[in-house]
Amino acid sequence: MSQIITGLDHIVLVVPEIESGAAVYESLLGRAPVWRAHGEAGEGTAIFRVANTSLELMAPAAEGPVADRLREIIEAEGPGLKSLAFATADIETAHHKLTRRGMGPHEIVPGESTNTLDGTLRSWKRFRCADDQTAGVKTFLIQPDTPLPQQDTPDSAVVSLDHIVIDTPNPDRALGLYGARLDLDLALDRNAPQWKTRFLFFRTGGLTFEVIHRLGETHDAAGPDRIWGLTWEVRDLAAAHARLTGAGFNVSELRKGRKPGSSVFTVRDGTMGVPTLFIAHEPQ
Repeated sequence: MSQIITGLDHIVLVVPEIESGAAVYESLLGRAPVWRAHGEAGEGTAIFRVANTSLELMAPAAEGPVADRLREIIEAEGPGLKSLAFATADIETAHHKLTRRGMGPHEIVPGESTNTLDGTLRSWKRFRCADDQTAGVKTFLIQPDTPLPQQDTPDSAVVSLDHIVIDTPNPDRALGLYGARLDLDLALDRNAPQWKTRFLFFRTGGLTFEVIHRLGETHDAAGPDRIWGLTWEVRDLAAAHARLTGAGFNVSELRKGRKPGSSVFTVRDGTMGVPTLFIAHEPQ
């Protein structure tokens, strides 16, 4: 039986102001947004596409209900990663299955957007799962009718998302949610005492969906999960490090990664509240 989710379509990063936020992430990722839009509900968006997913920046840009909600979120929580949108090839089947699995999906709704960069139009269908069934992480399923544009980038630019990290107080709940209910492929469940962490690795759409649980800490098992951070993959780590240093980012030294054959560095700040790592892998 085929899985209902084919990958992570995009992650939403809420920022206070769209122009400055887009400028920061263009410098960080080494690539320009492929889509810019202004929604009728007052939101402004900028979408950065990489090989296996997209990052959508969203900010209040005018008056409207979505803009008002974004302002409330920023005031209460600050900027940061706020929601996930998983891709599906069959939105109706996905809705039916998640209804049967108790995910409380909202109705399927159409959407469309006009790219202010070139006037092109794209459309999609999507639905939202009930927040109380997704451990507090706003979770959508989406079936795009038209893909985002592609672009060529230099070796110092981000090419893909290596993994996204979710922090959970309840790893058994996360196993049920992401494995059994959302049907992601569980690749690893391991305690790592040396890092005081239990790791759950799920694979989807060419990236790792990493759920972490901090060992030795007191947790409220009923508390929410949170989207914690992102690890971006580049072809040439030294070139990316030099590019970010030149752009004024506070970056760590290059070091060996936890995964054999990998090298990494940390972007210490300037990422709109998103813990950020850059990684490169030795050719296999």
